[in-house]
Amino acid sequence: MATNASLKNQLQNSTSKTPSPTAAIKSILDSPSIKKRFEEILDKRAPQFMSSIVNLYASDGYLQKCEPMSVISSAMVAATLDLPIDKNLGYAWVVPYKDKSGRQIAQFQLGYKGYIQLALRTAKYKAINVLEVHQGELQKWNPLTEELIIDFEKKKSDSIIGYAGYFELINGFRKTVYWTKEQIEAHRKKFSKSDFGWKNDYDAMAKKTVIRNMLSKWGILSIEMQQAYNEESEPQENVASETNPVVIDTDFQVIDDEPGPDSETNEPSEESQVDHQASAEFDPAEIDSLFGSR
Repeated sequence: MATNASLKNQLQNSTSKTPSPTAAIKSILDSPSIKKRFEEILDKRAPQFMSSIVNLYASDGYLQKCEPMSVISSAMVAATLDLPIDKNLGYAWVVPYKDKSGRQIAQFQLGYKGYIQLALRTAKYKAINVLEVHQGELQKWNPLTEELIIDFEKKKSDSIIGYAGYFELINGFRKTVYWTKEQIEAHRKKFSKSDFGWKNDYDAMAKKTVIRNMLSKWGILSIEMQQAYNEESEPQENVASETNPVVIDTDFQVIDDEPGPDSETNEPSEESQVDHQASAEFDPAEIDSLFGSR
């Protein structure tokens, strides 16, 4: 039988435990206003999507440093576009960065697969694709006539020399583009302040550069595609200007390359955990104003 002393110790231990990093974001997602907004967008799929937000947040120590409300706002954009935020799928990402005031904030980013998905939904595209071109495969490329000949049987190695993009509209209009590795590198050096994103998945970044540029110049952009494009293209007034900033995309500076959580345990620091405990308290009026029914 437990004594008064043992019960007191158990109570002290339970109250002294550090709150879970996901406690703050769960508290927001439990808000009726937030639930209602996701249900308006996703209907019966809302609970599953909201669970994916928690899973993403729990698995990313950098996101745990961000203001939870900004993570949900970024995920809300993906929900509006009906795109999953699982970073392994590559359709859309919720990316952390630090603004000028030092706050960690999350931002929505669209992957190259997301661009293709949105293009196909317009029912205006008969075909659309982007791929790597390996050494020996490129036989001819004429930028003026857009004649591109690739022989995949003549591949000499896994070394990538360029990236090709193509789309054909239902009305017969076609567009072919080809970027050499040197052109991709020149673009990366011009717009990137760090190699962080490119080191994580160079090919995905290169493909996005090609298809985003191609669609924005010659493609038919639906309202969804324009929304996604604008979400990425709007200048970030508070983008990090601190030392060693890191970019996740070709054109947009979105993450600060400062020491993050333990790379093996992916656990946030004690300071981060204290911040989460403080940020777990939210003003219901603030939530309603941001995510109330429109």
